[in-house]
Amino acid sequence: MKISIITPSYNSAQTIADTIRSVESQSYPNIEYIVVDGGSKDDTLTIVESFGDVVDQVIYGPDKGIYDAMNKGIKAATGEVIAILNSDDFYVNDYVIERIMHQFIRQQRLDSVYGDLQYVHQENTHQIVRHWESGHFDHKRFLSGWMPPHPSFFVRRSAYDKYGLFNNQMSNSADYELMLRLLYKNRISTQYIPEVLVRMRTGGASGATWKGRFKANREDRMAWEMNELTPRFYTIPMKPLRKLTQFFRRPQTQTPKPTTKKTIPQLLAGVGED
Repeated sequence: MKISIITPSYNSAQTIADTIRSVESQSYPNIEYIVVDGGSKDDTLTIVESFGDVVDQVIYGPDKGIYDAMNKGIKAATGEVIAILNSDDFYVNDYVIERIMHQFIRQQRLDSVYGDLQYVHQENTHQIVRHWESGHFDHKRFLSGWMPPHPSFFVRRSAYDKYGLFNNQMSNSADYELMLRLLYKNRISTQYIPEVLVRMRTGGASGATWKGRFKANREDRMAWEMNELTPRFYTIPMKPLRKLTQFFRRPQTQTPKPTTKKTIPQLLAGVGED
């Protein structure tokens, strides 16, 4: 089973090499890696091209923002499972994709998998700033402002085909709208892996400033409206408030290790086992 990993990038020369190396080091063998660049003016493309044996496809040219870039990557992908790894994110170790794909291979009706995420310092990536422990899934948790971290959300391609891609009307909260649409409205199946899967450098667009946070909150409300859903009065205010606890929480679980002592061919041969 193939997984397609998509990295949207724009002027990412300072960080994208770490992102690509984290994909290169993965133990799982059947990976398609696509970089979608919005027309970088720095050395991003030069760096990407230097990893020609890792990056299978580069889509270059102007886009309508990061979610449009993600959509371009999904449309070009040929994998049965889709992952989004931003150009300043990286997998925590070599076994993340193996761990994820093990779940999809063993559970053929599973639509999605998600895990935990850590925000780290821009330069010292060993310094944890926030720890996002997602917790086990209950669709009702969306009503109290819950969502899984998008970079640790892996989705079967068939779910995108059936329920649609990212909504380009949004500039900050299209990932939230997508997960609300897939997990809450349409109830696709999912499984939580209680491990840190991805590390993200601090400084994301939606939370970088109060102005950005206000815009994200407005789009969060739009996400419910466009799906013809009704949140509780506290749903939208609770979403940013839930993040405050992430600054004080530290991981209680270990980062991913090899899923099994079986070889990859043995793992693939075990499709359908439970």
